Amino acid sequence: MKFIRQTYESFRFAWQALRSNLLRTTLSLLGVTIGIFAIIAVFTIVDSLERNIKDSLSGIGDKVMYIQKWPWGFGGEYQWWKYFQRPEPSLDEFKFLSEKLERAQAVVAMDFRGQVTVKNGNNSILALIQGTSFEYNKISEVPVEQGRYFSQQEIDAARNVSIIGADIAETLFPGQDPVGKEFKLNGLKYVVIGVQQRKGASLLDFGGNPDTKCLIPIGAFAKMYHSVYPSIDIAVKGFETDEGLLELESEVRGVMRARRGLKPMQDDNFALNRPEAAAQAISGLFAVLTVAGWVIGSFSILVGGFGIANIMFVSVKERTNIIGIQKSLGAKNYVILFQFLFEAVFLSLIGGGVGILLVYLLSFMKLGSLEIILSPANILLGIGVSSIIGTVSGILPALVAARLDPVIAIRSK
Repeated sequence: MKFIRQTYESFRFAWQALRSNLLRTTLSLLGVTIGIFAIIAVFTIVDSLERNIKDSLSGIGDKVMYIQKWPWGFGGEYQWWKYFQRPEPSLDEFKFLSEKLERAQAVVAMDFRGQVTVKNGNNSILALIQGTSFEYNKISEVPVEQGRYFSQQEIDAARNVSIIGADIAETLFPGQDPVGKEFKLNGLKYVVIGVQQRKGASLLDFGGNPDTKCLIPIGAFAKMYHSVYPSIDIAVKGFETDEGLLELESEVRGVMRARRGLKPMQDDNFALNRPEAAAQAISGLFAVLTVAGWVIGSFSILVGGFGIANIMFVSVKERTNIIGIQKSLGAKNYVILFQFLFEAVFLSLIGGGVGILLVYLLSFMKLGSLEIILSPANILLGIGVSSIIGTVSGILPALVAARLDPVIAIRSK
């Protein structure tokens, strides 16, 4: 009980000391405030960016690989001259893969055309037109809020039907139920069979913003566009049990090489692209940004730590006489140590708390479509770093105060 009481007295004494020198306290905690703000702000923005981009990547499918002409490039020299003469994936190859692949859960053909005007009377909007095959909803979410998804017969017959995004529905059919109504695309009438839920634009809209997307059967898409550019992307989704997709990747490579008649010594003339590679590249980039945040914040925290240490040495000098009186009345060394150490930690925690508060206020700002969220982990990190800085900065002045000779200390002025 005596130890607890003395510890409480140390806390109270430290708090009174900080309050009695409010201006000095405020000035000394600025360095820690700026440092913690810099570190936690960078961490919070990096975490928010990474979450936003990975959410966007999830829109192009989990356990999915894309068969394309061009490989995805993430840093380094992109050797485009090796790829530009490759043949484009075709609908015939999509059908061949659909028949031959045994380890695939779904094989999907898709193609895109951006900034295409769709009309209904005097209402019009620029849309992203995407042709898809029937199993598209197995590789990417298609949350139909009104109406329904495509039927196999509609896809096979290449009928002029469409699933439209929320922005398209509101623009072309204001105040109406769009399902069953017609709109014009390239002069052709299309019937709305479904409307997707509103999602909103994300930082990186891989596959396009669903709110301005118009899904149609791949056959209908081919009739409009493939006479000029007969190319598609082929997506292959593996089963949940195939963790690495290695067996599926080997099977796809073998079937594609056989379809294109490649000899054993010839290189692949197609690319197998996987979203996991993009996620790994993004994680590497954000790791560099995280290190940069530590470096930037560490300089400010270092300055703040020196400031706290300097203030604590001044406090020891100012209160030497009081320390002597406390010791002569029976105060133990650890009581004096705790008084000054608690004062330094309090000072640092207040500075860190203000820095965290500034980051929290920053989270109310909208940076385009990026939503900034201050996570509990980053809050704990800020508190932990502040506590460590306070302890390191205050330990030496506290030890000096605890080791003062009471007789010499009382005589000091």
